[in-house]
Amino acid sequence: MAGTLFDTVWDAHAVRLLPNGHTQLYVGLHLVHEVTSPQAFDMLRARGWTVRAPHRTFATVDHIVPTRQQARPFGDLMAEAMATALEQNCQAHGIPLFDLPSGRQGIVHVVGPEQGLTQPGMTIACGDSHTSTHGAFGALAFGIGTSQVRDVLASQCVALPRLAVRRIDVDGTLPPGVTAKDVILTIIRRLGVDGGNGYAYEYGGPVIDRMSMDERMTVCNMSIEGGARMGYVNPDATTVEFLRDRPYAPQGADFEAAAARWLALASGPDATYADRVHIDGSALAPTITWGINPGQSVAIDEPLPDPAALRGADAASVTEALGYMRLAAGQPMTGTPIQVAFVGSCTNGRLSDLRTAAAMVQGHRVAPTVRAIVVPGSQQVRAAAEAEGLDAVFRDAGFEWRGAGCSMCLAMNDDRLHGDEMCAASSNRNFKGRQGSPTGRTLLMSPAMVAAAAVAGEVVDIRRWSR
Repeated sequence: MAGTLFDTVWDAHAVRLLPNGHTQLYVGLHLVHEVTSPQAFDMLRARGWTVRAPHRTFATVDHIVPTRQQARPFGDLMAEAMATALEQNCQAHGIPLFDLPSGRQGIVHVVGPEQGLTQPGMTIACGDSHTSTHGAFGALAFGIGTSQVRDVLASQCVALPRLAVRRIDVDGTLPPGVTAKDVILTIIRRLGVDGGNGYAYEYGGPVIDRMSMDERMTVCNMSIEGGARMGYVNPDATTVEFLRDRPYAPQGADFEAAAARWLALASGPDATYADRVHIDGSALAPTITWGINPGQSVAIDEPLPDPAALRGADAASVTEALGYMRLAAGQPMTGTPIQVAFVGSCTNGRLSDLRTAAAMVQGHRVAPTVRAIVVPGSQQVRAAAEAEGLDAVFRDAGFEWRGAGCSMCLAMNDDRLHGDEMCAASSNRNFKGRQGSPTGRTLLMSPAMVAAAAVAGEVVDIRRWSR
């Protein structure tokens, strides 16, 4: 490989090559939240270490925050303990914290970009799987475990193996009703949930080029669900304009100089890749998961797979998923009843996602058999949505309008499924038990599809759905 943004950014942050072949990589931005950091800070204290670069470390509280009632102390003792630990650790080490009183709290992968902390050419680490979201800006962004959180806090470095780069071009023009969520679900289905192992995914092509930053973040967010350690999009004018005037972005003449540097990072026309994949965006349809991993999806007008037509592990996997989801081979997903609808998460909890969902439900009511919630990705997203009156649209339709947080994406709070409820979700994972009930069932789809399902009480094809 040569000439890719990955090569340029990786080499600029490489401290040294370690004896095991890994690279000691300098981390330009370390994002911290309340779940994976307490043990890391405890390990620092046990060794008498301090935080090496608190000015490159930023924290927020998101995973355990209740979204219905956010007054402190939290009713959940564990949640309160985690929030308190984060506050104390940030104060002790001089780390900025976007907490509830700040007005800037939210999901870490929403807050970083909206504050302008996330910038092209950075290496970004966070103790969270979906850190790849920040790659939408032309950054190398990756999730790390708690011991690595400790390492980055102590040294501002992390040891990683160098990745191969797979270029994924999405060509053509997306048809009406097809969104960035449908694009990434299709990519994961075609390449597999393990297809990206050992790779960084570089997304490009006409469809990606035309996407907004919110849409690019949706695509990069779910790179990890396809096995890739990170995913990124080359910075362009769309990237630059998103970052202009953000609080932590350069200002004035410094911004223009930074923008020139950012644009120069893009992979060159002669860049070489370990692999290249082309997706015909013009042929895509709204896509929905039916199984128990994000790779088990179908186009909305496609029947579910038949394990009898498969062999070995593939047949066993489909059989298991159909059984758990209580679905049948060959059936369509349209008409599948749902009991819960969730709009939110670091994948689809931004202002544009809320606008899309609100447009689908305006003038309608949530089906009486469905409980539906909207959880903005950050306090600033919530404020902007309320300024546009989106909260009223959702409330009038029968949705609950909540505070910012991870919410039902992973149910480390009060927002969870009960029993075997089926949930239409705009989030990123549909694993068994992911949404809080060991028998709960999750269907991943775009915010528009979630909103339509909430009103219809069942899965619909939004291209043909009559509102």
